[in-house]
Amino acid sequence: MSSRLLYSGVLTALLLTAGSAIAQAPALPNGYAPWELDLLDSYIPYKTTSGITSPPELPVRASAEWEEIDALLVTWTGYTNTIREIVRYAQEECEVYILCADTNTVKTSLESASIPLDNITLVEGGFNSVWARDYGQWNVYANDVDSLYLIDWIYNRPRPLDDAVPELMSQLTGLPIYTTTEVPYDLVHTGGNFMTDGWGTGFSSRLVLDENDGNDYSLEPKTEGEIDYIMDAFMGISTYIKMETLPYDQIHHIDMHMKLLDEETILVGEYPEGEADGPQIEANIEYIQDNYTSIFGTPYKFERILMPPDEAGNFPDDGSWWNPGDYRTYTNFVFINKTVIVPAYEEQYDTTAYRILSDLLPGYRIVMIDCNEIIQALGAIHCVTKEVATNEPLLITHQPLQDTEELFADYEVDAWILHRDGIAEAEIFYTTDTAAGFWNTSPMTLADVASNTWTGFIPAQEDGAEVFYYIYAQATTGKEQVRPITAPDGFWHFRVGGAISNLEESHDDLIAVWPNPVDDHVSIDLRDLRSADKWQLSLTEPSGKEVYAATAFGGQVIHLPLALLPSGTYWISLRSGDACMARQIVKR
Repeated sequence: MSSRLLYSGVLTALLLTAGSAIAQAPALPNGYAPWELDLLDSYIPYKTTSGITSPPELPVRASAEWEEIDALLVTWTGYTNTIREIVRYAQEECEVYILCADTNTVKTSLESASIPLDNITLVEGGFNSVWARDYGQWNVYANDVDSLYLIDWIYNRPRPLDDAVPELMSQLTGLPIYTTTEVPYDLVHTGGNFMTDGWGTGFSSRLVLDENDGNDYSLEPKTEGEIDYIMDAFMGISTYIKMETLPYDQIHHIDMHMKLLDEETILVGEYPEGEADGPQIEANIEYIQDNYTSIFGTPYKFERILMPPDEAGNFPDDGSWWNPGDYRTYTNFVFINKTVIVPAYEEQYDTTAYRILSDLLPGYRIVMIDCNEIIQALGAIHCVTKEVATNEPLLITHQPLQDTEELFADYEVDAWILHRDGIAEAEIFYTTDTAAGFWNTSPMTLADVASNTWTGFIPAQEDGAEVFYYIYAQATTGKEQVRPITAPDGFWHFRVGGAISNLEESHDDLIAVWPNPVDDHVSIDLRDLRSADKWQLSLTEPSGKEVYAATAFGGQVIHLPLALLPSGTYWISLRSGDACMARQIVKR
């Protein structure tokens, strides 16, 4: 599709008349500009002109970020070098809406950078800032996979043009929009402080409680129960997890230090022991582990990725109060179908982050874009992008199989597979040799109509085999989908034979670590441990000083970033009751 130029009708005319000068103002930070703080007591939020102010009548499901999308929104104002590079790769995956003040300027910039104008829609309209994640629209489906609706909250900044953008996107896409702008459903929120697993569990910091306490925007205060009700009614969030805010994250948005990778895996940023927000991040992890389980009823899996210092070697708690270290983060990335766009800062840290994400997100094209300028305004890639979900989802949800000792019985594969017009067929593709280029298939059948559960079987394999697999489905309309969405380049895998379910003494040989010696990050393979019991993982110096501690579970591979540690010898150990394991590593 060639580039298109769209004007957004009456709404855009209103916005341009009211705020074209604001749209041209210097780039606003992701946090408050100093003069905005004085507006909070008297600011009257933007009121919708065409949105629906009552909740959807049908049950809704807010989509997860790794699901298929049709379009991506960015705003062309400030940090245009970063925005331009996002557009370069995003337009290869979906339609890109570029909200801008002057289309000719954008076209000239894209063409000068050899970026094709395919799949690009230029929209002349009003805006205040670049932070589309925070003020942009949310996506929900009626009855899980039926009609697509957009959802709009009251933006938590006194920026009326930004706050009107979701309604503008409703006009452009033709999708109905529901807004939390009227009593009793008025809710202040921000996109960078919300994530969902796609099945009714939401995550935020407790900032959402502070912003609805009635102290700002002249709104009536909301209790936590009232906030939960609004999120459930408008977005289908039945379990709403709220974590303590971080001391050094000035905006308290969770996308600055965490990212849901799938329904049960959470990537979190990691600092050196005791540094910056590290202690509170670990406390929040423990809070989730102690109080919540994934949609599958099992503990969440936590993976870690480094939070690097700035060029001066400072973290956010270093430097002076008026000039702290930059809040560099790699979790602030965006899924765009089969591409992941990630912030980049310095090669020595970027290389480590790239390797970790490559391990955790097999098959994805991982693109890294320099964010040294924009991160100083307290945001990065995720903060300036917002998705429009696909209008015809074919949803596949599956909990990957764990390593097994079973050598004779077939391996059952269950998945929730949904499409609004029904599923025509589903299959498991599996192999024990991905290099061979050939995948065996096994049919799946609808085993439970009520839960849309499809079941199939991978034949029993010999001892020592590693099985790779993915799921394929086709709707009655002919639409096809796979999960992982990157299959066959991306897949799940499990090993057969030799799994350990219980330990009563030291078994040092059961910890597989690589590489060793290590330069920047070490991988710890716990897939031989099938027990769901918690293991205490620690990294210690020869003196016994602990430099890292976390809770781990069997059946996963843990990736620890070590680039910030000095060279030397360290011990990795795991303990659970009387069971203990340890392995020595050398950091070069």
